[in-house]
Amino acid sequence: MGRQMGWSVAFTAAATALTVSCGWAAAIYAAEIPADQLEGRWTSETGTSLTFQADHTFTSERLAKLPVASLCNDPSALSSGRWAFYGPTETGEGHAAGEAVTHGSSLSLTFSADDCTVDAYLFGDEEDPAMCPTADPDEGCPPTGYLHRANQTKRHVTRQAHVHP
Repeated sequence: MGRQMGWSVAFTAAATALTVSCGWAAAIYAAEIPADQLEGRWTSETGTSLTFQADHTFTSERLAKLPVASLCNDPSALSSGRWAFYGPTETGEGHAAGEAVTHGSSLSLTFSADDCTVDAYLFGDEEDPAMCPTADPDEGCPPTGYLHRANQTKRHVTRQAHVHP
């Protein structure tokens, strides 16, 4: 009976660990970048784009195509706004978006049209991150929903051309 109880406890512990670790997917694969690497145009395969400026403003094109746009009252009006990285609060309890935060792996996009806020997460390698605007980083993006810096998309396509003739 002791042996069966041991297996039962081990199985329960493993199942719990797997369930809990799923919530850590965003942290495990997060790419943290400084603001100057965020600046510029980010595009997806389907033509969605976000262009970030140093003054914490951004513009967007075709964001209504992404599922996260449904969180806003008028997805077709999501064309510009302000961005900020999330960082630790002054009290050290939790995180909040703030324009004083100079780097991060997640950011807040607040659209001017209806004051709708959408979160975006950075995944992968700090040298070639992918951005995913989503309500839940563990759900990820549809395969064509990831945005890449426009200049790095071109390099990525070039690399693929050499690998796959």
